[in-house]
Amino acid sequence: METTVRTGDVELAVETIGDPRDPALLLLCGAASSRDWWDDELCARFAASGRYVVRYDQRDTGRSTSWPAGEPGYTGADLTADALAVLDGLGIDAAHVVGISSGGGVAQDLAIGHPARVRTLTLLSTTAVAGDHGDLPGMSDAVAAAFAEPGPDPDWGDRAAVIEHVVAGERLFTGDVPLDEERLHALAGRVVDRTTDMAATMTNHWILERGEAAPGGMDAIVAPTLVLHGTADPLFPYAHGEALARAIPGARLVPLPGVGHQMPPEPVWDLLVAAVVEHTSGPVRVP
Repeated sequence: METTVRTGDVELAVETIGDPRDPALLLLCGAASSRDWWDDELCARFAASGRYVVRYDQRDTGRSTSWPAGEPGYTGADLTADALAVLDGLGIDAAHVVGISSGGGVAQDLAIGHPARVRTLTLLSTTAVAGDHGDLPGMSDAVAAAFAEPGPDPDWGDRAAVIEHVVAGERLFTGDVPLDEERLHALAGRVVDRTTDMAATMTNHWILERGEAAPGGMDAIVAPTLVLHGTADPLFPYAHGEALARAIPGARLVPLPGVGHQMPPEPVWDLLVAAVVEHTSGPVRVP
């Protein structure tokens, strides 16, 4: 079911999959990513496992409210508030929260600042938002070079060029699992077709100020936590996942073999679904 949640002047395009009587599984995307990146088939598998799947377009992605490219009128803290607004709009008191990359940062902020809303926490391809976790390895040379000297923007009015731009960006963060180019091109096309302003999507999340962070450190997270991290992540190498699991009391770390900094590819879905379903099936701690 598709619906719209309003928070202030912002409209968030939300989709739910499955039975609303089942436990809610809130999926949080990474930067510059609409809800489409949570694959339809993957969401269907979660729903078939007895989860009420909630995914939504963040600000400046998909069909949610957009700002001019280069002029985001919000901070990272607003993205965290939007996640709460989605739960409120759907009448969900607490959810199993799953966040990837910067969505994992939002998930951590939720767990620290609003523990009663987070039944369990699952973090993919991300790093700790608070604290000093030692001398962790940096991004790969190729990723560092791409950030330091980004290539030219495509013609945002040329659908094919924008699709290729999105696909090229995904290739940069891919690990050792072979990339399904046909599937990726189809997904990129869907993203482009659903998005109000691709220039804003591909620009604004990267220049956001963090805003006011949730008070407290990683030891303030009381939700049972599962950390899933690719062993070939070129942005946050695997040591970041290890440090994250150490920082959160009682957290469990599961490696995703050969996966890079990317939405988990289809070859690891069996592992991913089994781990998340098991994690969200047990008793939860009440803050």
